[in-house]
Amino acid sequence: MVRYHQLDFIRGLAILGILLLNINAFGLPDAAYINPGWNGTPSLRDSWTWAILDWLAQLKFLTLFALLFGAGLQLQLSRGSGWLQARLSWLLLFGFAHGVLLWTGDILLDYALVGLVVWRIIRDVPSSRTLLNTGILLYLVGVGVLLVFGSISQHEPGTSWLPGAANIQYETQWKLSGGWLAVENRLDHLSSGLMALASQYGWQLAGTMMIGAALMRNGWLQGQFSVQHYRRAALWLTAAGWLIELPAVALQWHLQWEFRWTAFYLQAPRDLASPLQSLGYAALCYGFWPQISHWQLSQAIGKVGRMALSNYLLQTLICTTLFYRFGLFMQFDRLELLAIVPVIWLINILFSLLWLRFFAQGPVEWLWRQLTQLSARKRQLSPRN
Repeated sequence: MVRYHQLDFIRGLAILGILLLNINAFGLPDAAYINPGWNGTPSLRDSWTWAILDWLAQLKFLTLFALLFGAGLQLQLSRGSGWLQARLSWLLLFGFAHGVLLWTGDILLDYALVGLVVWRIIRDVPSSRTLLNTGILLYLVGVGVLLVFGSISQHEPGTSWLPGAANIQYETQWKLSGGWLAVENRLDHLSSGLMALASQYGWQLAGTMMIGAALMRNGWLQGQFSVQHYRRAALWLTAAGWLIELPAVALQWHLQWEFRWTAFYLQAPRDLASPLQSLGYAALCYGFWPQISHWQLSQAIGKVGRMALSNYLLQTLICTTLFYRFGLFMQFDRLELLAIVPVIWLINILFSLLWLRFFAQGPVEWLWRQLTQLSARKRQLSPRN
């Protein structure tokens, strides 16, 4: 299979960028992930840290990763249905184990479940334009469902948005103590996440994957357009995303993250802006790839992208050890947590450089491929076939 070095680089950026937000999910209570007012009025520097990350990073790198996941599904179609089903089924099991045994913020299970549906649509829709338009429509349906939820929800915040002291104490207890209590709580989170996936987020995730597949199919994500095209696209897409999101960020701050408006209605502009900004980031990489490709750092980030699954799980192992085993949970504010991120990035980069010096794939990627090949071979030898 052809290796697209630009895609490796962008995938590496996405994996590293995801940690900018995930570090809050590791180091602070769950409610703090999108609500800086989870524990009363936040400090000025906490508010500014939230605002800048919400503007530049929140959902953008996850969306970018989902676009590339859809592009990967398009590339994998030639391997056949047995290969794809086995590959996604094993990813589902990895995600389930990750979400139950390690951390509540797993995305692998969601990607696998949606991927098991979406790859068939990608296969059966012949036109790139039709696939792109369908993906956009599904994404907008997800945003619409979010607004419907806002209109029917109770106006009083629940503990997932504004936890009390007892809730925070209990969350701290089970995260730091581990054991079966932690497994039970992670299972509860997994159940809630699956309900959200089925009712709202799954529409957006499926739409994003289809958009990524369509852009891979028409050559946009293969870098087949001119440098000038990508630079113009980066300018217009990023500017459009900022124009949509910045007023919502300012309004959330002005309303002091009041639940009625912030939890649903003012999340919608971010959801609308994120695909534009994510594609803008990708276009920026393609537009300046002749320069970027000569940087040693870009080659290192590309290796992180080649080992995306291993590095994603490595981030979990590092962060759960730091915050839950070494007792650093709730010891830092948002800006202080950000200071930890470059250290973990450096570990990701050094691990990738060292590993790929001796092996062709990351350790989890190798295991994933071996299990996929074994399952696909058994499927081919099955009497039903």
